[in-house]
Amino acid sequence: MKKQFIYSVLFFLILGNSFAQQTPASKQTTAIAIEGATAHLGDGTVIDNSLIMFENGKITFVGSANVKIARKGNVINAKGKHVYPGFIAANTTLGLGEIDAVKASIDEREIGTMNPHIRSIVAYNAESKVVESMRPNGVLMGQITPRGGIISGTSTVVQFDAWNWEDAALKIDDGIHMNWSNSITFGRWWAGEDPGAKANNSYPKTIQNLENYFDEAKNYLNGKRNPENLEFEAVTGLLNGSKKLFVHTNGEREITDAIHFANKYNFKLVIVGGDEAYKVADLLVKNNVPVIIERAHRIPNGDDSDYDFSYKLAKLLLDKGITVAIGMDGAMERMNTRNLPFYAGTYAAHGIDKEIALKMITSNSAKILGIDDKVGTLRVGKDATLFISKGDALDMRGNIISEAFIQGRKLSLETHQTRLWKRYANKYKNQK
Repeated sequence: MKKQFIYSVLFFLILGNSFAQQTPASKQTTAIAIEGATAHLGDGTVIDNSLIMFENGKITFVGSANVKIARKGNVINAKGKHVYPGFIAANTTLGLGEIDAVKASIDEREIGTMNPHIRSIVAYNAESKVVESMRPNGVLMGQITPRGGIISGTSTVVQFDAWNWEDAALKIDDGIHMNWSNSITFGRWWAGEDPGAKANNSYPKTIQNLENYFDEAKNYLNGKRNPENLEFEAVTGLLNGSKKLFVHTNGEREITDAIHFANKYNFKLVIVGGDEAYKVADLLVKNNVPVIIERAHRIPNGDDSDYDFSYKLAKLLLDKGITVAIGMDGAMERMNTRNLPFYAGTYAAHGIDKEIALKMITSNSAKILGIDDKVGTLRVGKDATLFISKGDALDMRGNIISEAFIQGRKLSLETHQTRLWKRYANKYKNQK
């Protein structure tokens, strides 16, 4: 019996290792030049027949391949292909959960309602199979965001090729996330109540409670701080401007109230969701508030919304001058994060220029998340986090990645999914 137990343990260890994440790539030691590709810089600029060079993890040259400059190290002939900055997924729970149906594998929320001190990064699993599966589509970075409660906790921006969360982190504790209350409520039809919409009588009180909470936090931080209050210590970054407040809400009134709330405390505000943000676009622009919209491939939330509202929301906001990025939320959002470039492509198919759509998952995301000094565009001095695609990366027919790099390190694009695909493709190919 003892031997059988030992053999069983060894079997599962071997099985687990056979499907483990690829070992993170080694630090870049040789200079690399990518020559001949169409370069999409991520800021709206496109260079045909480009030359991109990087060394020691940093981009050293971006320009035309016709320029006479020495090509150092390895030269990749990418003629006929496309080069893009690594895509950035905002508002995602990647690495905080593995299998939705297995509760023990989900670590995206804590008990309680006010959790500004909860840090999502310490629960981030850098060896997640789901995280690994992002890279073959060019999604190389993400904002790891907690869920639940009124104040969910603190997010961190990571890159997707690391041994652990310390190695993965690009910007630790970039912001605190708040779920704003709804001013409208619906009856519990299962309890025999009228299911129709009605005013939420507790809405004003909820906002007042939030103001009381932050007033107490300010008093605590300006006082002796004894005894220590971890919750109030955690909001220091909001009050001194080093962190942003990400408010998750969709309604017109809710967005307006969130802006007034943020102004009262001089918070740097980002709206997440923002289905009705176009109705208060002028207010958002006046207060320099960006919006992280949801994925395009979803049913509109409003009962009276146009059938294609989800496809054209980005254009409605961009036309008003709002900085827009694409985030993840909803059912199976971790698995669907790999489709991030195709959401941008869908928005592009509904009125937005392709390069503007690209900005929503590169430079705009980087700017909103506070990492635009490192990534988001192909510019000299920034991290060499980029990839080469055989075609248009916003189109699933062209998004075929041949090489990808994070901080100059060449990634393996092999995942448990690609291994299974090859395994069964060969099985049926060999059958007559």
